[in-house]
Amino acid sequence: MNIETTPPAPSVVDDATYQAELDALRVREKAHTHEGDSIAAARRRLPMVEVDPTITLVGANGPVPLLAVFEGRSQLIAYFHMWHTDQPVAEQCEGCTFFNGQVRELSYLHSRDVTYATLCQGPYDVSVGYRDFMGWDVPWYSAQDSADALLGDRPRSPAPLICYLRQDDRVFETFWTSGRGLEPMAPTYGLLDMTTYGRQESWEDSPAGWPQRWERRTRDIMRTDGRPTAQWSRLRSHP
Repeated sequence: MNIETTPPAPSVVDDATYQAELDALRVREKAHTHEGDSIAAARRRLPMVEVDPTITLVGANGPVPLLAVFEGRSQLIAYFHMWHTDQPVAEQCEGCTFFNGQVRELSYLHSRDVTYATLCQGPYDVSVGYRDFMGWDVPWYSAQDSADALLGDRPRSPAPLICYLRQDDRVFETFWTSGRGLEPMAPTYGLLDMTTYGRQESWEDSPAGWPQRWERRTRDIMRTDGRPTAQWSRLRSHP
């Protein structure tokens, strides 16, 4: 017999006590926001390094130079999507599917003269099929033959996010990040952080007994029944 147990929950208090605790937390939240603003200000003042604008990628109409990926705008945010060669859909990168799959509405970026594009590290014809299966409509290019030139010799994770600036026909790299630096791509995490049980990952500082079902450094954190979690809604919509 399966016995379901209700997980522990916060203590129940009166409204005044609840609001007082929330007000105290708000002070820390505002300090956190202001520190983020300060870090962003420092990021805007970073130096930059020049990149060859003729590095070739492959898009829907064949080979194109990096310069064309800007789509005429002055800035480019590029996510280097990992690709597991010769692997089926179920074995494609769960992390890239999680992060890249949550960047959907691009009009606000465009209004700031910023283009967003995926530079997949696999072949175009195969990988764009994955984009279409997932129902994504972000600009998609293959960087299979150009990733080494774009990423350079600096140690980076397999799937960094890189920001570029275009000045006429010159291109510069201005910032890159990976790991938890990718979290702005995934509003899911920010929303979960507001809930009682958080992300339910084992590294979190939660009270004893709080559900923590996932280990951060395992593939299962972004997988369900052997597939990247977001694939299931697509499979179920195609009987």
